[in-house]
Amino acid sequence: MKTELFGRQMQSPVIIGSGPMSYGARGMIRLAEGGAGAVVTKTITGHAAVNPNAHMVKYAPGTLLNCEKWSDYPMARWLEKEIPEAVSAGVNCIASVGHTVRDSSQCVEQLEAEGCMAIELVSYRQETLLPMLEDTKRRVKIPVIVKLSPNTTDFPALAKQCEDAGADAFTAFDSIGPAMRIDIETGHPVLGQGDGCGWLTGEMIRPFIIEKVCELRKHTSLPIIGLGGIGKWQDAVEMAMAGADYIGICSAVILQGPEVIRKLDGKIDEYLRDHGYSSLRDITGMVHRFLTADDRSGSYRIKMDPKLCTHCGKCVRICPYEARSFDERGGMHTDMSRCRKCGLCVSACRALYVEEAD
Repeated sequence: MKTELFGRQMQSPVIIGSGPMSYGARGMIRLAEGGAGAVVTKTITGHAAVNPNAHMVKYAPGTLLNCEKWSDYPMARWLEKEIPEAVSAGVNCIASVGHTVRDSSQCVEQLEAEGCMAIELVSYRQETLLPMLEDTKRRVKIPVIVKLSPNTTDFPALAKQCEDAGADAFTAFDSIGPAMRIDIETGHPVLGQGDGCGWLTGEMIRPFIIEKVCELRKHTSLPIIGLGGIGKWQDAVEMAMAGADYIGICSAVILQGPEVIRKLDGKIDEYLRDHGYSSLRDITGMVHRFLTADDRSGSYRIKMDPKLCTHCGKCVRICPYEARSFDERGGMHTDMSRCRKCGLCVSACRALYVEEAD
């Protein structure tokens, strides 16, 4: 599904977020060959990071916990080798730059000269982000993306300030934390950072990111790269419906390999075609049509498709109100005097569905 960003043609709307897979030109080329529309570099700063041992672990299916820092390549290597190689290979490069004005002022002009399609600014201190943006906008003509953190207290206000200062797009959002895991055999933290803490990415944070992307879309018309928790095509569709214009992934390519990019892109394309949409833009922000000040109420009946029911009994077990039961012939019954219409059973069983009317 071809698209474009800032007038630059892209082979897909999937953009690889800054992370381990975009450690340098070789990794970025691999991701582009895997189908990525654009690739964001690991964050380039004035000094190379030194990471502790054990700085990234699998936390749960589709989820990572990490205390990885910015790029462990020095800035000069990015400017002289990694960016030129990636651009020469045809990669749509977005340079992630952090975390202070001193860092960004040293490199953004040369990153533009070397062919980066955009700059993505990242800082986890609000008082630093705006000065970086203002300085970078004075230095370059290419678009500047601001990466927002979900841990920011009032990100809509910050987004408005960034938009007023000239931001061209937002990456929303990033990892959530601090978070910790402990090895119960040794009592040690599983991560090697001194305080044992890290940041959570991947599947477990997706509902939080979906809500925040939805909220951000209410406050801006700028393009949004929705980043956080996408591992399947259904997640990507959900992110677009929340308000994202482009699909950002990071943990998914680490855990599933670059092959996941074409799978995502193909399945998104198939979904859009099957539902009569011509592009991702047709569903971007769709959920906002249905958000109101009032809770949904009215007719709500839970129905069952007997052809799909396997009589596993899960819907009976998980009903907190004991409203569901099977009769001797295997027929499903719902005691509506007990049912609170919570919807839990519907979310757990593919044979159940809701018949709802206004």
